[in-house]
Amino acid sequence: MKKRIFSIFIVILVLSSTIFLSSCKKKEKAPTTPPPAPVTKEEPKTGWTPEQPSEQLKVETTADYYNKQGVLKRIHFETNKWDILPEAKEILKKNAEWVLAHPEFKLIVEGHCDERNTEAYNLALGERRANAAREYLIGLGVPASKIQTVSYGENKPLCTESNESCWQQNRRAEFVLTE
Repeated sequence: MKKRIFSIFIVILVLSSTIFLSSCKKKEKAPTTPPPAPVTKEEPKTGWTPEQPSEQLKVETTADYYNKQGVLKRIHFETNKWDILPEAKEILKKNAEWVLAHPEFKLIVEGHCDERNTEAYNLALGERRANAAREYLIGLGVPASKIQTVSYGENKPLCTESNESCWQQNRRAEFVLTE
C-alpha cells in the first residue's frame, strides 16, 4: 500500500506541476500583421502630370519646323523675267496672310534661276525676282523690315536635268522663315 500511495503522490505531483507550469507559461503574442493599406481608387494613367508635361503636349513652333512643313509656297517665273504671274499672286497672298498671322518670324525671299545664261546674269535676275516678290508682299501689308532678299542665281537648282520642265522648276522664288 505504501507503494500505491507513493505512486498516487507522484501522479498528483506530476499533474499539479504540469498545471502549475502551464499556467506560468508565457503567453505567445499573436503575430502582428501590418494594418491594411488605405484603399484608394486608382486613377487611370494619362501620361501627364503637372510636374512633367507629356511629349505629346509640346508644340513645335520654330521657323525651322514651319519651313520643313512647307507652310510658305514657292512661286515661279517665265524665262528671263521677274514679273509676278497671276497664279503667283494668289500664292503670295496666302504667304502674306500666314506671315502677318505669325509676327514672331522674319522672312527671307530667295531668288533662283535656271542654268542658262551667265552666272552674273542669273545672280542679277534672281535678285530681281526676289525683290519683285518682296515688293508684292509689302503691298499686301507685310512690313518691309521683316523681309530680306538673297539671290542664288543658278547655284541651288531643284532639278539638274537640262530640259524645259526642269528649267521651269528652277525659275522660282522661295520663302524661308527666320526668327
